[in-house]
Amino acid sequence: MTHILHRAANANMPVAVGGKGIELFDQNGNSYIDASGGAAVSCLGHGHPDVIAALHKQLDKLAYAHTGFFTTEVAEQLADRLVETAPEGIDHVYLVSGGSEAIEAALKMARQYFVEKGEPQRRHIIARRQSYHGNTLGALATGGNAWRRAQFRPLLIETHHIDPCYAYRWQEPGESDADYAARAAQGLEDKILELGPDQVIAFVAETVVGATSGAVPPVADYFKRIRAICDRYGVLLILDEVMCGMGRTGTLHACEQDGVAPDLMAIAKGLGGGYQPVGATLLSNKIFEAFSRGSGFFQHGHTYMGHPMAAAAGLAVQEVIQRDH
Repeated sequence: MTHILHRAANANMPVAVGGKGIELFDQNGNSYIDASGGAAVSCLGHGHPDVIAALHKQLDKLAYAHTGFFTTEVAEQLADRLVETAPEGIDHVYLVSGGSEAIEAALKMARQYFVEKGEPQRRHIIARRQSYHGNTLGALATGGNAWRRAQFRPLLIETHHIDPCYAYRWQEPGESDADYAARAAQGLEDKILELGPDQVIAFVAETVVGATSGAVPPVADYFKRIRAICDRYGVLLILDEVMCGMGRTGTLHACEQDGVAPDLMAIAKGLGGGYQPVGATLLSNKIFEAFSRGSGFFQHGHTYMGHPMAAAAGLAVQEVIQRDH
């Protein structure tokens, strides 16, 4: 009998006792090829010696210090690395424990940004149907999967959804990629105008869609058009690269291949490779400056944000990815 509420309430789960490379091992000696790296997490496989060594080293120094009172060398080093390799304009990092937390933080940063700027009337979030942004209430409200949202709908903030850029389902016969990208992006401008250009906070999208539609890349110059529309109306662009980022598409950030930079970006999964729970919200200078010159603080926080062990894992994983290409 288990006292854990597993994802499936009546599940009889094998007990994992070890892992090496692409394999996991259970208590009965069975081995399993971890072909998808768990939930697209274990980008370096299991038991990587360099990451384990880094975790041992950090544990011998310091396991925890509250970020309301202290910073740590390893958290600062990870933030430096992430800014160094980030899209243009990103210059600060908010370290959290996973992807849902990173999205929640991005949504709240986006709202507070406009409050700090003297535009508190902005309240609308636009995202896409058949998207997935996490399971906390703000992230779930932003995501566009009707089944996941249904029973929690009375608890969710109001959000708005447009069609995804999904050529397999939505591109018309004979329509060029460029024309389809323009039509798909136009859905965002239409929704902004419908809601009121001075009422919209942000547009949220997975650069490459992950869990809900399958692996769906953007078409042609779709994201360049999206970036231009956001700029035209002063709307923030939040890119969710929790699943598709940190090297998974061949560049560290998927949006590099689209030639765009977001105002806010959520990363996790491949950031720490499963060695610790870690995620981050990357924010542009204009977001930071609004906080710095305004109230002076971001009204948010978690007990384990910037955790030294999590930062050590993230830093070690990123060093291995860079070193080993």
